[in-house]
Amino acid sequence: MDTQQTTSLLVGLAVIVLLARLLGALARRCGQPAVIGEVLAGVALGPTLLDGALSDALFPDTVRPLLSALAAVGVAVFMFIVGLEIDAALLRGNGRLAVTVSLSSMLVPCGLGMLLALYLAGDYSTGDKQGLVLFMGVAMAITAFPVLARILTDRQMTRTPLGAVALACAAIGDVLAWALLAAVVAISSPGGADQWRMLLAVPYLLVMFFVLRPLLRRLAARRSELRLTPTLFACILAGLLLSAAATEWVGLHYIFGAFLFGAILPRTGTEQLHAEVHNRLGQMTGTLLLPVFFLVSGLKVDLSDMDTGGLGTLALIMLVAVGGKSAGAIAAARLHRMPLRQSAALATLLNTRGLTELIVLNVGLQLGFIGQDLYSLMVVMAVITTAMTGPLLSWIIGRPRENDPPPAAGAPERKPGTVGTPA
Repeated sequence: MDTQQTTSLLVGLAVIVLLARLLGALARRCGQPAVIGEVLAGVALGPTLLDGALSDALFPDTVRPLLSALAAVGVAVFMFIVGLEIDAALLRGNGRLAVTVSLSSMLVPCGLGMLLALYLAGDYSTGDKQGLVLFMGVAMAITAFPVLARILTDRQMTRTPLGAVALACAAIGDVLAWALLAAVVAISSPGGADQWRMLLAVPYLLVMFFVLRPLLRRLAARRSELRLTPTLFACILAGLLLSAAATEWVGLHYIFGAFLFGAILPRTGTEQLHAEVHNRLGQMTGTLLLPVFFLVSGLKVDLSDMDTGGLGTLALIMLVAVGGKSAGAIAAARLHRMPLRQSAALATLLNTRGLTELIVLNVGLQLGFIGQDLYSLMVVMAVITTAMTGPLLSWIIGRPRENDPPPAAGAPERKPGTVGTPA
């Protein structure tokens, strides 16, 4: 890099960090997750406002590839943290209900999303109709597990029956969503000389689950108190980066490898280690790298030319996203005799999409499943569905009060998603 590139990069990063922090804090004061403000910070610096003049001045073309590289690292670390949060213990006592609601709340919006894609293919197709249809189905089925967990924590609901079910449903949904997206990428990837690499995904998964995972469990079991030494921290970082690189090389996306490495790390006896990993990785990722990702995502959002046709498409997207997720969740919850109000609250929580949706949309844009116009509308949907969660939840079950009694003393404390994930 020359002096001008270095200066532009450092100044741009400072602007990103401060603006994301400012708008994130403003969003929190308005009762919204901080991720709403951080996403809006990225959109504000993009071409939607002032025809991109501000972004062109702060982030010239010579700097943007560097920002994209930093964003990729941030997303990889974030996906590792998400995988680390996925814990089978969340299903304890709620397994059947959580599985049923999770499947229903994914299948209904997924099917409706595919039908919507068929309807929109004439105006928004990028030439890969199959990829568009499959991708839109997955994008409509997403629930943001980390943001949902933070909302529950802020409302003191993590140890309530409703909060436990919501966390379990979101955890199952996350795993299913990434598996479905991986399948879409594999099915829709264009053929070529390197297509044979996709076959290596199977031995990669076998090694991760049946070789590396048992090995890590045995190593963890040998030490009663496993602490995060510099050497161990370096090994964890190297592992997540190598796993991400492996899935990228075989033809999947690097986010799957990072997520899977976090998911296979042992849970039993490593609680302190997990907390330390969160503290080390979470602060830098949440303060610097993820805001860079929001900026890179925002630079691709252009709503300046939206007309009535675009508004109509956005209305259809919202109807499918919110209606499909809500109908699937409420129907399954009612089958298990959950009260109507609790079912509606659960459906509202599962409509939270947040950063997870942005990551999925960026994968679709990068791989050519969707174009910039549809990408922009889907980002708006992700912001709206996340922003409406808090107000709707307050309307359905009431606002949390400071003088509410604390949870029972014997209840296990579980606060997933509170460290290193956007609030």
